[in-house]
Amino acid sequence: MAGVRNGLETLTGRALAMAFGCTLLLAGCGSTNLFSTSALDLFSTSSKATTGDAAAGSESATDVECPAIEVRTGAATLMIGSKPGEGDPSALDLRYQGTIVRTARECRVGAGVMTMKVGIEGRVITGPAGGPGTVDIPLRIAVVQEGITPKTIVSKFARIQVGIAGTEDRAPFTHIDPDVSFPMPARAADIDAYVVYVGFDPAGAQQDKKKPAPKSKSKPKPAAKPRQS
Repeated sequence: MAGVRNGLETLTGRALAMAFGCTLLLAGCGSTNLFSTSALDLFSTSSKATTGDAAAGSESATDVECPAIEVRTGAATLMIGSKPGEGDPSALDLRYQGTIVRTARECRVGAGVMTMKVGIEGRVITGPAGGPGTVDIPLRIAVVQEGITPKTIVSKFARIQVGIAGTEDRAPFTHIDPDVSFPMPARAADIDAYVVYVGFDPAGAQQDKKKPAPKSKSKPKPAAKPRQS
């Protein structure tokens, strides 16, 4: 659990937020709605899980609650400076700021397994040191059973890229994971203690970069041809 909590921590300097946050807020309020059409609009608004084959139209409501989705505290904002890995960027050194704007989820139960579809919607805004380019966005989705001793049920990391064109100073992004699956607890009522946490995970991105590349399987050498006498 400690790894997930640490992985979801982001850069949150108070001076940076005060110096630049108001500018971003005002810019966002005066801009065109970036999410006039959204894939998250297609998510079910029911808080109950369904059963059966939704595609075949045989789904039915159950008494099982769909776990709530929350943005992890401290993981709602992503700050990217011109010198990654050197701590909090200064206000003038900020290249991009990412924020999570909206979330959605759906649940389906079958054969003792809950399968969730989780959606995350956000935006990236350029800072004083930013400009056109491609921004790498690290995201974490973690299902946690809360209690005296919280327990991580499943944790998934994703990296998406957001492109900002030369004439734009912001861009939206959407990430949908259709298969966040885990076994139902022995007592169905215990699902009420489950929470889906989402957030930016720059620490997870660093760990992902350190993973060794898979070794390519060497092809077997062809057998030597027998000599002809």
